[in-house]
Amino acid sequence: MWRRSKWPFVLALLVVAALAFRAPGERYFEVAKSLDIFATLFKEVNAYYVDEVEPEKLVRKGIDAMLASLDPYTDYISEDEVESFRISTTGQYGGVGAMIGVVNNKIVITHPYRGFPAYKSGLRVGDEIVSIDGKNVRGMRTSEVSALLKGQPRTEVNVKVRRYGVSEPVEIRMVREKISISNVAHYSLIGSDIAYIRLDDFTPGASQEVALALAELKERGATKLILDLRENPGGLLHEAVNIVNLFIPKGLEVVSTRGKVQEWNKVYKTLNNPIDTEIPMVILTSSGSASASEIVAGTLQDYDRAVLVGEKTFGKGLVQTTRPLSYNGQLKVTTAKYYIPSGRCIQAMDYTHRRDDGTVLRIADSLKAEYRTKNGRLVYDGGGLDPDVPVADSYLGAVTTALLDGGLIFEYATRYTREKEKPADLASFRLNDAEYDAFIDWLKRRNFSYTTPLERRTRELIQRARTERLDYELDEYFDELGKKIEESKADDLVRFKSQIKALLEEQIAFHYDLEEGRSSIGLTRDEDVKAAIGVLSDTAAYKKIIQPG
Repeated sequence: MWRRSKWPFVLALLVVAALAFRAPGERYFEVAKSLDIFATLFKEVNAYYVDEVEPEKLVRKGIDAMLASLDPYTDYISEDEVESFRISTTGQYGGVGAMIGVVNNKIVITHPYRGFPAYKSGLRVGDEIVSIDGKNVRGMRTSEVSALLKGQPRTEVNVKVRRYGVSEPVEIRMVREKISISNVAHYSLIGSDIAYIRLDDFTPGASQEVALALAELKERGATKLILDLRENPGGLLHEAVNIVNLFIPKGLEVVSTRGKVQEWNKVYKTLNNPIDTEIPMVILTSSGSASASEIVAGTLQDYDRAVLVGEKTFGKGLVQTTRPLSYNGQLKVTTAKYYIPSGRCIQAMDYTHRRDDGTVLRIADSLKAEYRTKNGRLVYDGGGLDPDVPVADSYLGAVTTALLDGGLIFEYATRYTREKEKPADLASFRLNDAEYDAFIDWLKRRNFSYTTPLERRTRELIQRARTERLDYELDEYFDELGKKIEESKADDLVRFKSQIKALLEEQIAFHYDLEEGRSSIGLTRDEDVKAAIGVLSDTAAYKKIIQPG
């Protein structure tokens, strides 16, 4: 029988949104026809399909498929998902202030944020959550566990954890607070005169946090700046504008948006007096730097105000707007592209012109246009931001990747920090050879094994040979190759000792002292940071980059 559902109406509104931007005379009939087809089809399937269907799930699949055909950033946010979306855009929620994750099928504390209930109550990195308010969390998804930890400020939550080295579960009672996660993950002085600021997000207050961090570091002697935007996925546009405003004069264009709805097009300019228009500045970028990160990096590059060091950025030049829907849902829809002062749009993927099979192409090099920075440097659109000083990504061995993905480095760091006291000076902390050998012995007791990409390819090749009845001719070669791979793997923990050891040391330092601990070790051997220091330490080289010719 026909059952009433809110979903056809939600989908109808989304279809209208998708079709409504042509001239009314051209679109009204197409909109009405499309909605009529969908409603009739939905009614017939619901009434006559051989098995019982769930209307909400069925329509949600239709919505998701429709929006996925546009781009990855246009999403339907149901009433149940609105709170999670709000948290992701504001960085604020009621809870205990701890990040959780799955490590070897256990839900563990991966980051208790300093100053919030989880940290103050003694929860530690690596603690396994057993129950929350008496409810066993085994088998739950992290989103479900996170929902149990969240709640109204000033309400109590009782968390039971299993801690390495403690025989019985530890029970911790906390009072939830309003949690506001800092956008600036870490800031410190490198040497005597280089300020280092790592910005992880663009939620409300990001620009103020950067300004305060820089002011403090300048008081401590900083005369140069490294702003780390690596793996920063972006966020609020106005925060990006305000961060740029810290370093360029009032009244300059930062970014403009252009879309189908003309009245929504806007030019964003700096509105305030800057705090420092002269400090030599390097911005670190990676392939994960996107959206608002690219606005900050690209605009400061266009004004020749900063040197970009690292990798080419992601290339997201699209702007999303949130629109209210019926039944308290929301539509996050791409409404415009953004353009930085040189005139370029750095969008890398062409979602408008897909292949016949639906796959998306990157914008071809032949279609990329040339632009000029304020001082005449050549830059390009259509593919992210190119760093002024490229730094190749470090190669991670297959064994290292397996250790990371399997949570074994994290788990061993938990074990290590429970058994040994925190060193007096984390910055100089290093594992000795005996301690690394102990890690290898622990892996052996865990029966650690992994598959290399070469092994996977070899298995695929063997399967193909069998399909084509060639395996009897090639078995000898496959056996020999298999032996060589195994011989190579036997030495991997030694061959990649330096990088595994470095990751272990950083994770151990994080367990001891969170981001401050990890940064105290990691910054000293970070290749991007080393390159940035090199640029800032050579005044002539720095000026040559931003003032060519």
